[in-house]
Amino acid sequence: RREQARLKGRVLEEDTEEWQKDPHFSGLLRVGGVDLSYIKGDESRACASLVVLSYPALEVLYQDCRMVAVSAPYVAGFLAFREVPVLVEAVQRLQQEEPQLQPQVLLVDGNGLLHPRGFGIACHLGVLTDLPCIGVAKNLLHVDGLVRDELHREQVCSLQRSGEAFPLTGTSGKVLGMVLRSCNNSSKPLYVSVGHRVSLDTAVRLVRACCRFRVPEPIRQ
Repeated sequence: RREQARLKGRVLEEDTEEWQKDPHFSGLLRVGGVDLSYIKGDESRACASLVVLSYPALEVLYQDCRMVAVSAPYVAGFLAFREVPVLVEAVQRLQQEEPQLQPQVLLVDGNGLLHPRGFGIACHLGVLTDLPCIGVAKNLLHVDGLVRDELHREQVCSLQRSGEAFPLTGTSGKVLGMVLRSCNNSSKPLYVSVGHRVSLDTAVRLVRACCRFRVPEPIRQ
């Protein structure tokens, strides 16, 4: 917990790159996506994947997917300590083998600030790699009074078109993320949160720009 708090102090919740400030993301050429998928029925083995796509064409430039042993025990709220090491290794392999393909931003299958202690896997990975990171989750994490109640469902139903979104404001008054309708074909939203070195507004715009279907291409690949 002390380590989590120490690293949390290094999270930057604002845009740090010139391309982030451009309405069309001019200067953004490579977008990465990371994901850890567990083998059904085995919590100790997973497939760690890192994909880098061109932007805006969203064509695969690099793909690294390998089976890994996940050794640390699962503790609620500390998932990143279990998963981040293998994802950091994947980023380091890319930096060593194909440095010219290093992504300018990473979309992470999971949460960033939308987390019980405001430091989810997207924050953790961002701080350790010093890359801009965005948390993209398919389900709402119940933190700071956020629940999938009738009001939440009504708000989700009010998102009629791709790109429409509403903020997730906790009982603390802090906006922890945004609920985004990412495509016209799916009414199921995404839960987008800041990981590191990106503003929430930019995070939502970029996730939307990377979606052909519900899940953004860098993670879907």
